[in-house]
Amino acid sequence: MKEICEICFHHCVLKDGEIGFCRARKNQNGKIIPINYGKITSISLDPIEKKPLRQFYSGKKILSIGSFGCNLRCPFCQNYEISMAQETQCGQIFCTPTQLFRKAQELVPKGNIGLAYTYNEPLVGYEFVRNCAKKIHEGNLKNVLVTNGTICKEPLQELLPLIDAANVDLKAFTPQFYQKIAGNLEVVKETIRMMADHCHLEVTTLVIPGENDSIEEMKELSFWLSSVRRDIPLHITRFFPRYQFKNHPPTPVETIHRLCETAREFLEYVYPGNC
Repeated sequence: MKEICEICFHHCVLKDGEIGFCRARKNQNGKIIPINYGKITSISLDPIEKKPLRQFYSGKKILSIGSFGCNLRCPFCQNYEISMAQETQCGQIFCTPTQLFRKAQELVPKGNIGLAYTYNEPLVGYEFVRNCAKKIHEGNLKNVLVTNGTICKEPLQELLPLIDAANVDLKAFTPQFYQKIAGNLEVVKETIRMMADHCHLEVTTLVIPGENDSIEEMKELSFWLSSVRRDIPLHITRFFPRYQFKNHPPTPVETIHRLCETAREFLEYVYPGNC
């Protein structure tokens, strides 16, 4: 029997035993489940600024976790070893939401404020993020979501009351760019609008030479973002050769500074990254 996954716009139609486009969700006995539930590939106590968040508990740290899988196909992915991996291709430890909550509590004396869902695309493991977020929220710690924003409205509405801060990766500002990475710009824009109303929000754009580095595109992106809220911080960051773009040149520092100047015409807070 076929089932439809309702987490993102791909709406994968899966026969029993089939795994979805994201490599993390499966039809098991007529029910869509996250096969990456509790399977942690990366865990670290990071500075909050690394998420990146510049205006949320600055100077603090946050326990950060990732699993495997992603619902986009970015040839420039910075974490492709886990985001593009299948279940058997990356090392894992198993943690329950309760165990991660206790670990987060233990690290409070070291400056930890909660739990961040990051590294791969966390929302392909939606149920695990939701269950962890409930524990963290009930324990008066903070939930931070670092996401590509490719999620349907209904599951996001359920999750947002538990999220304290988010950083959304706005890859570019043209439908054509998003088509190349199997994404949908309008879905990400709707995620940004919803998050801006419910939690602290910052946005990141990775600038890739020859792909999304024009002044015109940055004007459109920052103008639109200002229409949501002028005080949303925008991080404009450098690309470095990775994954299928290993032969692509890194972003010149002067390009980042020029695009930051453009974005500041519309936004109150613009930060250059990796410069």
